[in-house]
Amino acid sequence: MTDDAVPASGTVHWVGAGLSTGSGLAKLCDTAARVRLWHRTEERAAGALAALGLAGRAEPRAYTRAALAAELAPGDVVVSMLPAPEHAPLLGACVEARAHFACSSYVSDAVLELAPAAGAAGVTVLTEAGLDPGIDHLFAHSLIARATAAIGPDTAATYTLTSYCGGVPAVPNDFRYRFSWAPAGVLNALRAPARYIEDGTETTAERPWRATRPYVADGDVDGDVDSETFEAYPNRDSVPFLAQYGLPPAWKPRTFVRGTLRLDGWLTAWAPVFAELERDDDRRIAALAGELAARHPMTETDRDRVVLAVTLDVDAGSGERWSGRYFLDLTGTAEESAMARCVSRPLALGVTHILDGSLPPGLLRAAETPERSESWLTELAEDGVEFALRVGN
Repeated sequence: MTDDAVPASGTVHWVGAGLSTGSGLAKLCDTAARVRLWHRTEERAAGALAALGLAGRAEPRAYTRAALAAELAPGDVVVSMLPAPEHAPLLGACVEARAHFACSSYVSDAVLELAPAAGAAGVTVLTEAGLDPGIDHLFAHSLIARATAAIGPDTAATYTLTSYCGGVPAVPNDFRYRFSWAPAGVLNALRAPARYIEDGTETTAERPWRATRPYVADGDVDGDVDSETFEAYPNRDSVPFLAQYGLPPAWKPRTFVRGTLRLDGWLTAWAPVFAELERDDDRRIAALAGELAARHPMTETDRDRVVLAVTLDVDAGSGERWSGRYFLDLTGTAEESAMARCVSRPLALGVTHILDGSLPPGLLRAAETPERSESWLTELAEDGVEFALRVGN
């Protein structure tokens, strides 16, 4: 335990029971002294626990921020599965109560503003501890450490780093997609410009789908599985991750992009959707979200699939090369979706490390050091999150 960190009390408050709440919650029921699940009503919380096979193992609660704040004690851990805009107000309540905080979302400006107060209060703020962001960061840090050991941090080199993740239907449909989360969120993400590095130059795609490229994944490190072609496009702003990943300054990026994977044929199938997005009519896009949700839902009989591919290729220019790739490909089951497993398991792992006192106070992302990345990847593999690593020159 870091000297100025608030000792963990052993109580975990899991707030929200949406589509990304899965077996990670069960893991915490095994490791925490007490778990409370907060949902819209106590009845819904109890129903969610029953559906997860956790009835009697966690306490159901009706969520309001005031109700949660009234039960918070120093050293408790709050896990926010709420929409991203809700994280900062919840973190504010945690800082006031000197309770720790964890979520799977990107660090927002509002959360960043609260980070100094959290650190001063001895509160750990764990973020980006899900799938994307989360496992993708672990993969990237691991590859960069391996490449640095092989090439050397002071050797002049160029590199290509791509990180693509997607949640897709396990059985493809004509639309090449099923909505497992809010369609409005999917559509609005496509409306946001994407910034990345291509051919050594900072590039912005005002309409990300216009930068869609084929992406071929062989799917297996031993070559026993046939290759599969996906479609990939840049998402959000990749450029800040150049600093976050700590790549050697002597290495210069040829390509650096974090983006989204879709099934082959997605670009064509979604052409009518893109035409609507081009018009930038907020009311029409909101209506379209509802129409698409009705036409292409993820039903109880459908199975989802999560694919994550992170690749690093380094060229030192003297014939010395290094390449490595992590590949994750999981399909959901009747008991748990692949997305719920891939988001909730890393998040729960992070919470266990808050509970055991191994994470310091202040703002943290899931992977900030190669050592932590390797440790967490080992633990995730032991916990049933399967992935493959291939390294070659």
